[in-house]
Amino acid sequence: MEFIKTVWKNRKLVWGLGKNDFRNRFASTSLGSIWGFLQPFIFMVTYVIVFQFILKTPAPGDYPYAVWFLPGLAMWLCLNDTIVSASNSIRAYSYLVKKVVFPVDTIPIISIISSSFVSIFLILISIVVSAIYGFLPNVLMLIYILFSAYCFIIAFTRLTSAITTLVPDFSNLLGILMQLFFWFTPIIWNLGMLSGHETILTLVQCIPFTYLVTGIRDVFLGGDMITQSYGLYTIVFWVITILIFLWGNYIFKKNKKDFADVL
Repeated sequence: MEFIKTVWKNRKLVWGLGKNDFRNRFASTSLGSIWGFLQPFIFMVTYVIVFQFILKTPAPGDYPYAVWFLPGLAMWLCLNDTIVSASNSIRAYSYLVKKVVFPVDTIPIISIISSSFVSIFLILISIVVSAIYGFLPNVLMLIYILFSAYCFIIAFTRLTSAITTLVPDFSNLLGILMQLFFWFTPIIWNLGMLSGHETILTLVQCIPFTYLVTGIRDVFLGGDMITQSYGLYTIVFWVITILIFLWGNYIFKKNKKDFADVL
């Protein structure tokens, strides 16, 4: 694939720009990049306090609520922040598109790398908390689910970054859609609540976000989302991801030459 070759060829440039992008987000503040880690950390702690200690929401099964909840929330924050950032990346880097010869295909990857520093931090928080409760992650499954998440992010933002560049209003629509996906993905509720609604349950399980959130929970709770408990939806997930990538790649390549004119 031309896209993969372009990213690989410019990997050092992309990595360097990704690190700089993360630093520059908080360059004007006293604490600098610490804010990038502190904000989502407090967000996660607040959710745990509210749902576990105030609302006393039980986790499905006999698992501690924090072990069930934190990995799923960490995965969602990773998906949401990275998708929103990468989708707006070409407009954010418009000066590269307009003024120099630059591999435009790599720009969303720069934002993905920039957002990954916080995402990895949140995953590490989940690992530490789960380990305190005696739940250690399955390393192979963790690698698989993170690989799956980034494949989906790259595919999805290949499409959304192109559309956002051509139609700026799509950025606002994407924000609304991500809010809807947050509530329709079992992050603060569990799939067992839909046990009496088989059609709705099946549709929800086909959503890639559900696959990734459920999958990372299985990493800590001993499930096998690849084959046993979620095997069919593994196939569905990869089919959807590949189709989105092919569609996004077509839209991106077809309109790439027009990006400089609309920015």
